[in-house]
Amino acid sequence: MAIEENLGYVFSDKSLLERALTRKAYALEQKQRDQDYEDQEIYRTLGDAVLKLALVDLLIKAGCQTRDEITRKKMALEREEGLAKIARNLLIGSFIKLGIGEEKQQADQEPKVLAETLEALIGAIYFDAGYETSKRVVTEWFKDFLPQG
Repeated sequence: MAIEENLGYVFSDKSLLERALTRKAYALEQKQRDQDYEDQEIYRTLGDAVLKLALVDLLIKAGCQTRDEITRKKMALEREEGLAKIARNLLIGSFIKLGIGEEKQQADQEPKVLAETLEALIGAIYFDAGYETSKRVVTEWFKDFLPQG
């Protein structure tokens, strides 16, 4: 799939990718049509945790020495605007499955939607391949934003 090329990761289980890209409104609309769709919400929660762990790991390895320094830099890296910028770089917006109302509002361009979907993708990669692979992918995505150490 084209999105996998953009992400730099090929899923073994494509259903994980599909779920990570599915917004709640879209899933609810599909369920009303008797289609079974799961949304990205729990993957976002997992992806947020994996992202935090990976960033702390990377910041320590980049030479951050104190908890305060790590916390400040991690918070800066995981801000919605920053995550949205990475999502835009990966061109994921056009792959997000939006509800009808979200489509009309062009939600695939909104920083919050892009950031949440990026986190969901991290969660899906974690489920598909584990922490080390997730960290490798996150490292690649964030390479231009991490301090060099």
